[in-house]
Amino acid sequence: MRADGESRQNHAKGQLERVGKDIIVLAVSFGALILFVGNGSTVLPQVIRYLQGIGLPPDRLLSNAMLLNIALIVFGWRRYRDLSDQVVERSAAEERARQLAETDPLTGCLNRRAMVPATEHLREQSVRHGEQVALLVLDLDNFKRLNDTNGHAAGDAVLSESARRMRAVLPTGALLARLGGDEFACAVPFDPARPEFVDRIASQLIESLCAPIVSSGLTLEGISISLGISRSDIPAGKSLSAQDLLHMADIAMYHAKKGGKNRYYWFEPQMESELRFRSELENGIRRGVGNGEFVPFYEPQVCLQTGRITGFEMLARWQSPELGLVGPDLFIPIAEEIGVIADLSESVIRQALQDAKEWHPELGLSVNISPVQMRDPWFAQKLLKMLVEANFPPSRLEIEITESCLHENLGLVRSLIASLKNQGIRISLDDFGTGYSSLAQLRSLPFDRIKIDRSFISTLASNSDSMTIVQAIASLGSGLGLPITAEGVEEPEVVDELRKMGEFKAQGYLYGRPAAAQDVEKRLAELGLLRRAPHLSVIDNDDTAPRVATA
Repeated sequence: MRADGESRQNHAKGQLERVGKDIIVLAVSFGALILFVGNGSTVLPQVIRYLQGIGLPPDRLLSNAMLLNIALIVFGWRRYRDLSDQVVERSAAEERARQLAETDPLTGCLNRRAMVPATEHLREQSVRHGEQVALLVLDLDNFKRLNDTNGHAAGDAVLSESARRMRAVLPTGALLARLGGDEFACAVPFDPARPEFVDRIASQLIESLCAPIVSSGLTLEGISISLGISRSDIPAGKSLSAQDLLHMADIAMYHAKKGGKNRYYWFEPQMESELRFRSELENGIRRGVGNGEFVPFYEPQVCLQTGRITGFEMLARWQSPELGLVGPDLFIPIAEEIGVIADLSESVIRQALQDAKEWHPELGLSVNISPVQMRDPWFAQKLLKMLVEANFPPSRLEIEITESCLHENLGLVRSLIASLKNQGIRISLDDFGTGYSSLAQLRSLPFDRIKIDRSFISTLASNSDSMTIVQAIASLGSGLGLPITAEGVEEPEVVDELRKMGEFKAQGYLYGRPAAAQDVEKRLAELGLLRRAPHLSVIDNDDTAPRVATA
């Protein structure tokens, strides 16, 4: 820092010295011009008369003085021209530097630094004409995946072409900026009585940018945009800066992504509170993973034919100090997005393995695995290490994976399943019927069980379509030799229908809600199903008995 300050001081000192010398040269030249006028009026007539042969030659001293004046004038004129050229060059260089400082070199758009003051200026002009400014912030969906797959050159081509298409859509007088990465912003003046003008621009932007882009022989598809819009006259009575508009439009854009992408939302005040709550959730989840706030709960699984409890499915719960007990539907998607799902899941699995060690050896433990974890090539080794640390038999563990995992990287999934099964761990296909599993995948992947999604089971007794689907899955499982578990069993009538179709395992609120480890241990102790118990307890097959057993 000190050396940099001294460098700037030396540069400024040099500039002052050069300016001082230029002023002295110009002053001397100006003086020489005055002397030339005064001296030349005497010497030049003498020279002319002498050359005509009329008079005496001019005074030599005065002649030398006039020649010196002429030399000084020529030198001063050349110096003046040099200074003028330097001023022009310096102005051009400053203009180039300003453009580089204010524009994005790849797309030619304004950058974030220049967008804020430009928007402020546009808003001031718009107010004088009775207009307002709409600020649109848009983000290219799936750009990172496209960039990683096709290379940075293709990514640059997408950004440049997207900027060109946006310019073609935006009206005259609108501003366009690249805020960074794949995020752009547009400022558009509009009549506040006609906001549909902005809606039309947003729709045209989405339609234009979704069209395929051809670059170096590649056709790049799958591009869409999420777009958020704010307007300078909301909220009424409050002065909003350009930075405020950017912030609000960015929040609306986030909601567009959350709503499914490839769409646009206008900013609404409640969006900010939702985003603040989301931010608090993210921070709370990160803290909670480190503080051990995520714990396993257990939902019983029952054999419909014998009525015996055969095991439990582990379900994660968040014991938040601020929010209380939080279900997985809220925190699992966020944990996956912020990249902590693996740590969260592993911490809960470790606790579950320790809890299940105290159960009767014939009771199994089922664990759901996130699709994010299935992308980890080291997941099988991590799970085996946890089994060794807990001294838990692999044969009592069942891993549940969803159908969506099969379509992300089938080769990796097949390798992981093979590694787990080689160690004696069982694998089940969860939520069967809601995805896109093919018979070929069921045959090629060594699953041990199929779990029918609760959306079919819960409506089994009242919906003929659900009945047909469950019957078809039961026949499929029987043909492939795959046992079946029915999720979401809540009514005795559903149990009756399932028993007619074959042998099932079932789980649902009819047999007990997910409970904490200490409650499960207490229930198993009453049923004689702890490790020290010498026998298995049987739940009565009477329809009302399961509810009595869970009381």
